[in-house]
Amino acid sequence: MSELSKAIGFQHEPSPVNWTKRDLLLYAVGIGAKKEDFPFVYELHKSFAPFPTYPVVLSLKGDSQDVTDFSKGFAGEPIPGLPKFDPNRVVHGSMSIEVLKPLPVESGPGWSLKKTIAGVHENKSGIICDVELLLVDPSGVPYTRMISSSFNLGAKSNPPQKFSKSTSSSPAAKPPPKGVNPNYIVTETTSEEQAILYRLSGDYNPTHIDPSIGKKMGFGGVILHGLATYGFAARAVLERLAGNDPNALKYFACRFTSPVKPGDTIETSIWEMGPGPDGTTEVSFVTKDLTSGKIVLGGGIAYVRTVAKSRL
Repeated sequence: MSELSKAIGFQHEPSPVNWTKRDLLLYAVGIGAKKEDFPFVYELHKSFAPFPTYPVVLSLKGDSQDVTDFSKGFAGEPIPGLPKFDPNRVVHGSMSIEVLKPLPVESGPGWSLKKTIAGVHENKSGIICDVELLLVDPSGVPYTRMISSSFNLGAKSNPPQKFSKSTSSSPAAKPPPKGVNPNYIVTETTSEEQAILYRLSGDYNPTHIDPSIGKKMGFGGVILHGLATYGFAARAVLERLAGNDPNALKYFACRFTSPVKPGDTIETSIWEMGPGPDGTTEVSFVTKDLTSGKIVLGGGIAYVRTVAKSRL
């Protein structure tokens, strides 16, 4: 039996998390929200609500209202079967979020993230680790279920071996139909300060602000957080299919296939694929960096309750 199998099912101690209205406003502009996106940028708007992908920041933000030390996220309790990972060689591989209940605009005390190792996969380049994150309120009621996969470059088990096991199951994206134009195409140019802004939501990985680190990693300088690009794509899907209804997005997932540099122009192509679960519409999406010419988000899938558009 591989040593790596010992990690499957390991549960971390629950991590306390919280957020305020100010955190929600900051996240919204970090993912490119515009002046007309009132439900997400104006706290006095009648429909003010958290942008539905907001919980993805909580695993790094925690319950802090100050700057956090990114490296400390890798210095916690040891996980049976896993080697120690180098925080400077971690690449986000994929992210999914399932919205179970709408979030309140302020958490108050007592909320937490329950973290479970849901999958481990070793290949010749390193180890991929899947973590299930369940956001629960003070009574233990779950609000979102997320699965975050990280690729730990150069990490090896002892002895190294090919290994892959997962206990999580997530919907797989349908490939966009060949020869069929997207139902929607959304093109946006990121700000050259986009990473500086997004990091204030809680991800203080220095790769996103210190050019010397990005150069050492082969990126040629600073790169934008994958979850910032993820948020841009989620905004595109929610606005085009549901008129920015905060409660319409029920599931959103994709793979991170190439980095975006702050200032690059990105294009999200969206295909309606038919009915999804519980009265939703299933969509597939792909995000391309028009500056580099590379696909940056692949295997995109979302379940959205489509509604009449409104920009009140």
